[in-house]
Amino acid sequence: MNSSLDISALIATYNQINHYGRANGMMLHVDQPGNIRYTMRVLDEHLSSPNTCHGGVLAGLMDAALGAAALSLAFTAGELVSTVEFKMNYFHPVYLHDELEAHGSIEHTGRTLLVTTTTIRCPSRDNLVVARGLGTFNRYPATKRDFRDLLFPGTA
Repeated sequence: MNSSLDISALIATYNQINHYGRANGMMLHVDQPGNIRYTMRVLDEHLSSPNTCHGGVLAGLMDAALGAAALSLAFTAGELVSTVEFKMNYFHPVYLHDELEAHGSIEHTGRTLLVTTTTIRCPSRDNLVVARGLGTFNRYPATKRDFRDLLFPGTA
């Protein structure tokens, strides 16, 4: 682990370049590297039928939370991640104006792969669990991407 890296600064930069998260009203909170929370509220543009959220919106939140858990840990080693695969189970429908909170954490750390889990709850409905997921992420050196200098200045 590289203790000289400022994880909160890296996450702030990530939030600035993450257009998908901003466009969907998603807010990332890193409790500690490998443990994150993503929050969002269901808006009109997230609906697939009257009053009901499209499942793809939940899948997007799931992928973001699974990936952010992996990314927040990878950042500590000057690495980035990419999604290899993820699966999720939908338990309950989500409705207009529901508040959602996705809790992501690391389940397994390998040399090249990270496995994460996420539970999406609805605090506005007595913390009802609406979905759960499992994801696998490839970890790789930040030097392999264009935005290395943005996230890790001076590492060329």
